[in-house]
Amino acid sequence: MVIGRGDGKRLLSVETLRTIVAQAFDTKAFDGKRVLALIPDQTRTCPVGLFFRLLAEELRPRAKRLDFIIALGTHPPMPADRVDALLEMSAEERARRYPDVAVWNHAWDDPTQLAHIGTISADDIERISEGLLREEVPICVNRRVLEYDVVLVVGPVFPHEVVGFSGGNKYLFPGVAGPEVLNLFHWLGALITNVRINGTKHTPVRAVVDRAATAVPAQKFCFAMVTTKKGVQGLYFGDTVEAWSAAADLSSQVHIVYRDHAYSHILGLAPAMYDDIWTAGKVMYKLEPVLADGGELVIYAPHIREISYTHGRHLDRVGYHSRDYFLKQMERFGSIPRAVLAHSTHVKGLGRFENGVETPRATVILATGIPEERCRRVNLGYRDPATIDPAQWEGREDEGCLLVRDAGEVLYRLTGGRLPTA
Repeated sequence: MVIGRGDGKRLLSVETLRTIVAQAFDTKAFDGKRVLALIPDQTRTCPVGLFFRLLAEELRPRAKRLDFIIALGTHPPMPADRVDALLEMSAEERARRYPDVAVWNHAWDDPTQLAHIGTISADDIERISEGLLREEVPICVNRRVLEYDVVLVVGPVFPHEVVGFSGGNKYLFPGVAGPEVLNLFHWLGALITNVRINGTKHTPVRAVVDRAATAVPAQKFCFAMVTTKKGVQGLYFGDTVEAWSAAADLSSQVHIVYRDHAYSHILGLAPAMYDDIWTAGKVMYKLEPVLADGGELVIYAPHIREISYTHGRHLDRVGYHSRDYFLKQMERFGSIPRAVLAHSTHVKGLGRFENGVETPRATVILATGIPEERCRRVNLGYRDPATIDPAQWEGREDEGCLLVRDAGEVLYRLTGGRLPTA
């Protein structure tokens, strides 16, 4: 059963959110239990601080223990000051009010922090992926997950380039998972392509995530929310599938914008919460469906200085290319994590690779603090951000120019279900 409410047009008040949280815990399911809450990092629009307080308020008097882990996936660990900022409190307040509540970073690349809890067979992967992949996949998760009776996912749901809609069991896989499921998960999404999977509720990748989650022995619950820069428009509590499903339905109303025609020039302004192209690539992911053939999309982010703080060395080596560039010569890229290859294809977008020649469908340009030489080296365009005045893009949609502020979370699509093709 799902508890909660949502509104595609109105924000929920803090009191309404507090009431839903209280109703969710109006059960003995959490009494005397060790509870581990999985929360997002700063790259998601989410009132993490508010929910940290609400959960602590409700559960600390009743649960045996309450702790939090930041479901980073492969994002860099957050230093203490940024964790405090995420929780919207000072270090002094946190130490004084919540001395018994731990907050950890996930460490996806530290084998000592991971536990093997199962395997998805090659037969299952072939069935779930609809024949796109056939391989056995170990299921590894952060060891701390096994130390708790209840895992509580707390995070927003948005259209997503790899899984269709984020949230739910994705906070487990790849949120607090090891590299095996993580790499398969991303590559499967890349094979399907961003334009086909982004904003699609039921996908083979979501099926892999939900299958992996069945190996987690703890009880699993979820607060799935639908958020915008203005606040929370929906909050649902239930198991990690049902609550996510309700939030995904509302997200499809709130986070998807339709346009009648494609645009030859798009300027996407990346918000400050994206601090490298690994995360700011979402600007392209969410806007590719309305980018015209032969058009250009500019990721405008003067504050960004790095391709990827975690995977930059791999991306410097392989660059950004369309899916078939990799798919038709995979023997060359066996040493590169497939999550990196997937990110590369999502940023580059659709394209062809024939007779050794790559032909992208459109051009992606970085207007960031990354030097021109490095942009060219990784096979992306460059533009000096100082030469761009976003105000000059206002009101020019009839000219084929689209300006999107705070790009990266709202998905743009063409009406009538039309999709670009390579």
